[in-house]
Amino acid sequence: MNILKYEGSGLWINICLTNQKARFYILAMSERFKPVAGVYLVFKKQNGEILLLRRYNTGFGDGQYSMVSGHIDGGESFQQAAIREGREEAGVAIKMNGLKVLYVLHRMNKAQNYEAINVFIQVKNWNGEIQNTEPEKCDDLSWFDPNNLPENVLDYVKFALNEIQKGQTYGEFGWGI
Repeated sequence: MNILKYEGSGLWINICLTNQKARFYILAMSERFKPVAGVYLVFKKQNGEILLLRRYNTGFGDGQYSMVSGHIDGGESFQQAAIREGREEAGVAIKMNGLKVLYVLHRMNKAQNYEAINVFIQVKNWNGEIQNTEPEKCDDLSWFDPNNLPENVLDYVKFALNEIQKGQTYGEFGWGI
């Protein structure tokens, strides 16, 4: 038996030759799973307070607090994304050696049918004064005691911050297991 394979256009075509008869098998090839990747910046003051922003007019979590954050652009590392997001959302300059990965969260959003890998990175030092540079997407940028967070923090962000406080480095959220 000879097997010939053709791969292209999202299909695998196997041609099996047995006893001078050709049989064609077409198998649909599904694309690999691609989770949403995001970075969350943990800005922390000497007194322990952390920076949160209240989302506004974004279509996701509006009216709730989150952190300076964003999706990873193609060809960009988590640390590069953290540096970019710090500049875009908070107006500060961050260097690679001023970052420390604190926590990785694998979360499921069943309501919107997607999975995300979120990396929470502490910004150990930065240059410039933190300011709201995206007022069209954020209507408050404030410092909070991590032990006394506002009620309206995105649930998975609150979960991650609590886990970070406990010294955890990895967690899963929204799986309902």
